[in-house]
Amino acid sequence: MRILSLDVGDKRIGVAMSDPMEILASALTVVERKGDGTDLESILDMVKENEVGCIVVGLPRSMDGSIGKQAAKTNAFVEELSELTDVPIKMWDERLSTVIAERLLKDAGRDRRQMKKRRDAAAAAVILQWYLDSTRP
Repeated sequence: MRILSLDVGDKRIGVAMSDPMEILASALTVVERKGDGTDLESILDMVKENEVGCIVVGLPRSMDGSIGKQAAKTNAFVEELSELTDVPIKMWDERLSTVIAERLLKDAGRDRRQMKKRRDAAAAAVILQWYLDSTRP
């Protein structure tokens, strides 16, 4: 089964996917948010095309662990998505995922412009890898 991961932001949604054996997360794409539902349609298309069995969504907690404004927006997005699919959706703590993604992209030699384009997908891959690592014995 493949697992899809989402890093939901106000302007973009980073998307990552696991391999079928659920060992490795890879950045997949970035979906632009236009406010017209096409972002949800794009995600649902990816779920269907890749036979995704679970969706992991990064929950942007504050550093002290509390739920803030952005987490409330993410929860609303998840509620909307869950009404459109039967695929289970799990929330996963995403604290520092973007910082780590930026470091990984910088270490890979990406310039600022490339980093901005790929950062959200890379953050989704970091979140997914954390999830995958936590499910292994």
